[in-house]
Amino acid sequence: MTEAAWWAVARSEEISADKPHNVDIGDQPVVLWRDDKKVVRALEDRCPHRRAPLSLGCILGNGAIQCGYHGWTYDGASGQLIDIPNLKSDRKFPPVYKARPFAVHEDAGFVRVCLDAKAAAPAPDDRVLPLSGTSIVALDQEHWIAALFDDPSLVLSIKGVRFSPYLLTELSEQQGKLVLERSCQWASPHWPAPFTSDFPISLRIATDPVTGETDLTLLDDEFRALFRAVLAPVPAARGVTQVRWRAALSPGRHHLMAKAMGIGTPFRVFDHVDGAALRVLKPSASIHASDLRESIVTRKSGPPTAQEAAA
Repeated sequence: MTEAAWWAVARSEEISADKPHNVDIGDQPVVLWRDDKKVVRALEDRCPHRRAPLSLGCILGNGAIQCGYHGWTYDGASGQLIDIPNLKSDRKFPPVYKARPFAVHEDAGFVRVCLDAKAAAPAPDDRVLPLSGTSIVALDQEHWIAALFDDPSLVLSIKGVRFSPYLLTELSEQQGKLVLERSCQWASPHWPAPFTSDFPISLRIATDPVTGETDLTLLDDEFRALFRAVLAPVPAARGVTQVRWRAALSPGRHHLMAKAMGIGTPFRVFDHVDGAALRVLKPSASIHASDLRESIVTRKSGPPTAQEAAA
């Protein structure tokens, strides 16, 4: 797990000042809540006293979090122990009992956490896509992303859209992301896909090589955006992937099928993946994903190239 990465572990509306919220980043449990100033705080979800989950405790009026086991209370910003019930006034708090704090950044409707408490905040993004949801999938993050590349219909659906097996571009690096474009069709019940040679729409997938956070853009035949979604697949304990997403339909949709996307729910991320279909799915777009990912990450972690230094 990369310590310096920023993981979109929750949607903003999932975090409140009423009840702590538990998430995972890999095998690292994290507790989130809003303090008395509505600022999101993040600590390791283990009380240093007896290792009970802090998420089973409560949020106090001063914005601190109190363990539900013995009532020990911790400051959300620093993780410092600030209160022990029935402790004599002449006794000091043991310095060893400090909850591990994590860096938090909230923007674009997501709460992002970095395991490095001193990490600099990422560039701000004020765009909040109005549609949102969360799915917990019993598939590890690497295979979930590979399925997204090879056959998006296994992990998600866009209303009225059928994903074709044909790629417009192979998976490649563009501006530090893994990018591909796939041809699509309008899913008309009167014109079966096997007999259709026209692919008037396309799906662009752009994935961060470290976190897997993905931008989806559905484009018409004039390359105008019809739909956009941001997917945040975060690895969790026991090989599970937590997928939080936000999406929006573009206002200028002219095609009849594109207009119909606004009726009902236009986008879904599946809670379950068809294991039989996944087993026989052959790697296609994802076949070089690992090598590309490693190349990008290695270059970013190393010294800048002459071209990057000049820029």
